[in-house]
Amino acid sequence: MLPDIAFFDAIAEAAAAETLPRFRMSVSVDNKLASGFDPVTEADQEAERAIRRLIADRYPEHGILGEEHGDIGLDRDYVWVIDPIDGTRAFISGLPVWGTLVGLYHKGRAVMGMMDQPFTGERFIAQPGSAIVRRNGKKSLLRTRTGVTLEQATMMTTSPSIFPEALEPSYKRVENCVQLARYGCDCYAYAMVAAGHIDLVVEAGLKAYDVGGLIPLIEQAGGVMTTWSGDRPEHGGSIVAAGSPELHEAALEMLNRTD
Repeated sequence: MLPDIAFFDAIAEAAAAETLPRFRMSVSVDNKLASGFDPVTEADQEAERAIRRLIADRYPEHGILGEEHGDIGLDRDYVWVIDPIDGTRAFISGLPVWGTLVGLYHKGRAVMGMMDQPFTGERFIAQPGSAIVRRNGKKSLLRTRTGVTLEQATMMTTSPSIFPEALEPSYKRVENCVQLARYGCDCYAYAMVAAGHIDLVVEAGLKAYDVGGLIPLIEQAGGVMTTWSGDRPEHGGSIVAAGSPELHEAALEMLNRTD
């Protein structure tokens, strides 16, 4: 049986108790890479610990895939996928476009998901058959924007620097087609697709924890999210999320052109 939304609310509150007091404060930042910059803070680590404690207490038979503290039972029917702060660079820069991502996979497929942004008071939650957002306590249904062509679309990506040399020309083809391209926002961009404010997100180099909480939001709001090859996105990789099947198809065609 799937958890109820109240359990996701409990997860969000537990994580916010660790992230919000540290946001826009002086926090130490560690770099997870020997070359380059992949930041992690105490807020990331403690928020994931808080989430894991709740899951282990309520659903000890479930597996956990987490960004900061390793994996448990990935061969189990139910696996929780956790990114305690998606957008750590935004977090340490004081920008409120980070979020806590939690997804639940059943036999490898994302079936429930949440993106919580406690500073702005927004909580996006999806379960089979519905996707909602609560903004400071007021609930609304999520619906993607439809009837938008590629040439009319607003597109986002975290940064053009995320695309390796081999993929950059494909991304640039799409960027050159759309009406408006913007950078930044990490998980918040996907939430805006689900809410119908933007139309397309194109990215590369993502991990399972970057997408696990977002797939149900996009799908239950009426959108489509896959890899660039059109496969299921649960394992991450190069990802495209679109507000409609038609826009998704147009973006895939442009990404995979060989001329």
